[in-house]
Amino acid sequence: MLEPLWRLLEQLLWGKRAVGARPHAAALRLLRYPYAVLRDLSRGQVNLRAMGLVYATLLSLVPLLAFSFAILKAFGAHRELEPIVYEFFRPVGASATELTLRVMEFADNVSSGIVGSVGLALLLWTLIGTIKKIEDSFNFLWRVEQPRSFGRRIAEYLSLLILGPLLLVVFLGLAHSAIDSAAVRTLATLPLVDRLVALSVTLAPYAMVTTIFTALYMFVPNTSVRIVPALIGGLAAGILWAATGKLFTELVVYTSRLTIVYAGFAIIVAALLWTYFGWLILLVGVQLSFYAQNPSYLRLGLQELKLSSVELEDLTLKVMYLIGVAHTRGEVRWRVNTLARELGLPGIAISQVVAALERAGMLTANDKEQLVPARDIGHIRLCDLLDVARSQRSGHTAQYDLAIPKVDTLLGSLQDAWRERCGDRTLRDLIEGTG
Repeated sequence: MLEPLWRLLEQLLWGKRAVGARPHAAALRLLRYPYAVLRDLSRGQVNLRAMGLVYATLLSLVPLLAFSFAILKAFGAHRELEPIVYEFFRPVGASATELTLRVMEFADNVSSGIVGSVGLALLLWTLIGTIKKIEDSFNFLWRVEQPRSFGRRIAEYLSLLILGPLLLVVFLGLAHSAIDSAAVRTLATLPLVDRLVALSVTLAPYAMVTTIFTALYMFVPNTSVRIVPALIGGLAAGILWAATGKLFTELVVYTSRLTIVYAGFAIIVAALLWTYFGWLILLVGVQLSFYAQNPSYLRLGLQELKLSSVELEDLTLKVMYLIGVAHTRGEVRWRVNTLARELGLPGIAISQVVAALERAGMLTANDKEQLVPARDIGHIRLCDLLDVARSQRSGHTAQYDLAIPKVDTLLGSLQDAWRERCGDRTLRDLIEGTG
C-alpha cells in the first residue's frame, strides 16, 4: 500500500529539483537519508532482524552478565555493572529497579555456580552464538556476504567478551573520578559552571550509549567502516534512544491497560517491548551509517539488484575500460567504491562484475583493494569480456536442455555476428581507439 508513496517521494528526492547547489536542492539530497531508512523499515526486513535479536537477548543477557561478573570479580568491580543494567531498563519506569535487581541476582548466582565448571563452555557457546547473530544482522545491512572465518570469529569474540567489561568499568571509573575530583568540585561552585556540570551528568548516559553504538558500527561489520559514517549512525541512534526512552517511559507510566491485561507479566512484556525498540534503534543506526558511507545505495535500498544482460555487458566494458586507462596512464587506481561513485551505481553491482572478472582472470586486486588488470591489456580480448558478462548465472539450473533447432540457429547466428564484429580487438585497442 505504501509503494506509490515511496515512488512519489523517490521522484521528488532524485528528480531535477534535487540537482544543483541551491539550498533547497541540498535539503532534498539530505532528506534522502531518512527517506531510505524509513522505506527499509516499512518493508519489514529490519524489523524481523530486531525481533530475532530480542530472542537472542533473552538467551544471552544473564550469561553475558555472569561472564562479566566472573572477570570483574578478580578486580573487585563486578558491582559496577548494576548502573549499566539499570540504564538499559530505565525506560520501563518504576519496574526498572526490580528488573535490575532480578537480573543482577540471576547473573551473580550463575557466575558463582557455573563459571569454572563444564557449564562455562555452554555459557561461552551461547554468548558467541548471540554475537554471531548481531554480526549477521550488521553484515546484512552492510551488504556483506562473507562473514568472519570461524577462527577469527572465536578470537575476536572472546577478546570482546573479556576486554569489553574491563574497558567499560575503567571508563566509568575514570568518569566518576573526574566528577569527584577536587578541581571539578571547586569549579562547580562557580556561577553557571554548576549547571554545566549537572547537564554533563545528565547527558553522560546518552554520550556513553552513542560511544558504544559508534564502536559497534565500526568494528562489528566484517568490512571497513570509516569513523565519520559510524559516528553519524551512533549519534542518530543515541538521539533516538533518548527520545524513544522518554516516550516509552511515559507510555508505561500513563497506560494502565498493560497491567490490567497482563497482570504480573506486565513487567516482562514492557521489558520485551523496550528490548525490541532498543535493537530496532541500533539497526537503524547501522543502516544510516551504511548509507552515509555508501550513498549510491540510497535509491536501491535493501532490494535485490537485478541487471539486464545489456546492462551487464555495458558495465563490464566500462569497468575494464576505466581500470585499463588508469593502468596505462599510471593514474590513481580504482576501487569498487570509487567505481560505484563514478558510474552512479550501487557498489554491489560493481562488486558482482568485478568478482566475475577476477574469476575469469581479467582483474586482480592488490593488498590495498586497488583493481588492476590481471594480465597485459593487449591480451584481453573484448569478446572474452563480453563472454564474462553473458555467462553470469542466476543460480537456476534447468533439469534438462530442450533443443529447439530454429531458436538455437537464430541464437547461434547472433553470437557469431557479435564475435565477428569484435574480432581480435583487445582492451588496448578499445582504449587507444584502434582496430
